[in-house]
Amino acid sequence: MRWNEKMGNIIKKPATVSFKLSRLAQLVICQIALSTGISGMVSAEEYFNPALLEIDNPAQGKADLSIFEDSELQPPGTYRVDIYLNGSAVDTQDVTFSLVTDASGKRSLQPCLSGKTLQDMGVRIGMYPSLKATEECARFTDAIAQSSATFLFNQQRLDLSIPQAALSSQARGYVSPELWDSGIPALLLNYSFSGANTTARENNARNANTYYLNLRSGVNLGAWRLRNYSTWNRDSSGKVSWNTINTYLQRGIERLRSQLTVGDSNSPTEVFDTVPFRGIQLASDDDMLPDSQKGYSPVVRGIAQSNAQVTIRQNGYVIYQTYVPAGPFTISDLYPTAGSGDLDVTIREADGSERTMVVPFASVPVLQREGRLKYSFTSGQYRSYNTQIRKIPFTQATVIYGLPRGATIYGGLQASSKYQAMALGLGQNLGRIGAFSVDVTQAWARQEDAAKENGQSYRLRYGKSFAETGTNFSLASYRYSTAGFYTLQEAIETYGRDNNYRDHKKSRSELTLSQNLWQKWGAISLSLVKEDYWNNNRSSESASVGYNNTWQGISYNVSYSYSRNGMDSFGNQTNYTDQIAALSLIVPLSKWMPGSYAIYNLNSSKNGSTSHNVGLSGTALPDDNMNYSITQGYSTKGGGANGYASADYKGAYGEINAGYGYDSSQRRMDYGLQGGVVVHENGVTLSQPLSETVVLVKAPGADNVSIASNAGVKTDWRGYAVVPYATAYRRNQISLDTTTLPDNVDMTMSSASVIPTRGAVVRADFQPNVGQRVLMTLTRSNGEAVPFGATASIDDGKKSSSSIVGDGGQVYLSGMPDSGTLTVKWGNTASQTCQVSYRLKEQSATSGIQLINGACQ
Repeated sequence: MRWNEKMGNIIKKPATVSFKLSRLAQLVICQIALSTGISGMVSAEEYFNPALLEIDNPAQGKADLSIFEDSELQPPGTYRVDIYLNGSAVDTQDVTFSLVTDASGKRSLQPCLSGKTLQDMGVRIGMYPSLKATEECARFTDAIAQSSATFLFNQQRLDLSIPQAALSSQARGYVSPELWDSGIPALLLNYSFSGANTTARENNARNANTYYLNLRSGVNLGAWRLRNYSTWNRDSSGKVSWNTINTYLQRGIERLRSQLTVGDSNSPTEVFDTVPFRGIQLASDDDMLPDSQKGYSPVVRGIAQSNAQVTIRQNGYVIYQTYVPAGPFTISDLYPTAGSGDLDVTIREADGSERTMVVPFASVPVLQREGRLKYSFTSGQYRSYNTQIRKIPFTQATVIYGLPRGATIYGGLQASSKYQAMALGLGQNLGRIGAFSVDVTQAWARQEDAAKENGQSYRLRYGKSFAETGTNFSLASYRYSTAGFYTLQEAIETYGRDNNYRDHKKSRSELTLSQNLWQKWGAISLSLVKEDYWNNNRSSESASVGYNNTWQGISYNVSYSYSRNGMDSFGNQTNYTDQIAALSLIVPLSKWMPGSYAIYNLNSSKNGSTSHNVGLSGTALPDDNMNYSITQGYSTKGGGANGYASADYKGAYGEINAGYGYDSSQRRMDYGLQGGVVVHENGVTLSQPLSETVVLVKAPGADNVSIASNAGVKTDWRGYAVVPYATAYRRNQISLDTTTLPDNVDMTMSSASVIPTRGAVVRADFQPNVGQRVLMTLTRSNGEAVPFGATASIDDGKKSSSSIVGDGGQVYLSGMPDSGTLTVKWGNTASQTCQVSYRLKEQSATSGIQLINGACQ
């Protein structure tokens, strides 16, 4: 049943109510009564009578609201939407929609997508003569049978359904290289400073001050990346040292899906052990492939018996240094300086004692997809951290190729005046049994002051994940079958004055195992590493086993570790052996203190002491960008109490941390400052520590606005910010938290999508409407209010925005300049258009909304 204008005559004022209703309210009540009470007798489509709007304002004229009769329709126009193709997200962009009526008479909003846009999405437009790779609208739903476009307005989502036959054969997650963004020219500086001031509390101890600075700087120009990685260190004796770990120039080669590197770097590790070099390298980059076709910096875990200093070395360089309280610790934020290479971890306890361990960086089987070719070519000088080693040139080439039936063949060559080697291997996917690779390397080596020797190395690697039992199992065993086999590094490291490098590995075995037990029974893990050497009968062994579970939200872990190192950090053979048992409990306290939890740790060392630590940790502040920890403990060794308190704050301009610890022998204050600096064409922007690839947010005038999903990241006083983590060759969605917008800022677009290349600084552009907020009453030249539903818009040449006029000619406008011209339209004829010239009072952003009248001429 439709409500028409004649039915307005039957409305009478109710006599049973004691308050007066306007004629408009009376009509609305009657409309609701009719639409609900009569609906049981007859089916009717939803309809709102425009005459209702004219009762209290008869002169405004009839408004066309027919578009709202269908609950699934919205006015045509341009909307920013997330585009999904066959259920997978492909892009976010502004799309223009028009109102289209199909053959059955049903109206819907249909997108205007260009042929080029469809082609970028993978549509094979060449199969359809009516579709052209231009910027004009392509009616693909007419050209491609069984295709459709559905606009979900409440989600601002456009679902495209296109048959697979009309799409190019592309892997899931594929992003066209044409969409990759090499970024903007920029200067980069990443810094990390840490220091500690130690005060002795015993006569036989000394005060000490240590400092460490890590600098990673770079220049971006087009597709080229210039990088330098340097460290500065001052030890407790006052000795200062500067070290340049590497300097290199790099760029991606899109056609070859590879990276070209010139300068200091490290060779790949799939076939040979990694080799540090200074020269040139061209190597495949798996990140250029979609996620479904291809992924590592190791996590360092250990147990500190006191407030300890942890130093991590790779290839002889100090790449990380930090301070940890007593108990288990995890370090997962290492910046890799090499494609691989074991990490030598030194734990220096408060009493000065040191323990070392090796974190292996072993590859999994090198299986490749059928037809996938992965390669590397390296040529240059061997680069050693020992400056006495001679600069000996070498060349290396490796190839890995995926064969049918799950097989992979690989091999490589190494050649220099002092060393030659060639390797050949085969990998095979065995299905339920797992996957393995086996290879053999034949080498000829001439060490300094020694005769030329030759030998073979055999290597077997195996991996398997049993999903049905929750078991992850991997074994990597390296055995050097003859005493005459040397690696390139072992051979060249002997060429230097006063060099005592004579490591000659005989065998190495690794085993890692994790097993999920029955439901709610937790999981166990096991790790074993063993190395033997030919030349000094030295061997090192380490083993650890652990069990973890949760009970009513309480997490607990029990672990045991055994280590026997044949050499200390000074190169002396010791065969030092130790065993440590540990218990850890974590109790959430969110019911009383949101974001906090209590911790208890028990550590017992066979050669050391037994310690107990209890503490409180958690996060604070609205963005959870502050972490804090307070612990108190007791150690049987020395019979003393110890404590440690620390806090870490992530702000918009960097990250700062500080800690204080004490025990019976010393008191220590440690502190750190980390952050990044990006210099670009619009100025200088400070940030939190930078990763390899970053995003520069540009929102001029929108200061102190938070970036969603990035704790502590906010725009600066100019409206710029750096998102410090972005994934190369992948679509990254950058969104502003609109709840943090200043009162004088309005956003028509609060998210942007960027696809950076490796090492790029890409810009996410936002155009905020910065200005005053106004509630304006619009009247026409005859004194009547502008019709309900009219559109009021302003365009000052830099930005445009529009709002819908409400009842009585009132319209709310934000981001308004101090003066300008407003265009008002409620139809397509000249008589249904007028303009308002206005001038606002100057006031602060927090002064509220201005109420003004506007004469529309």
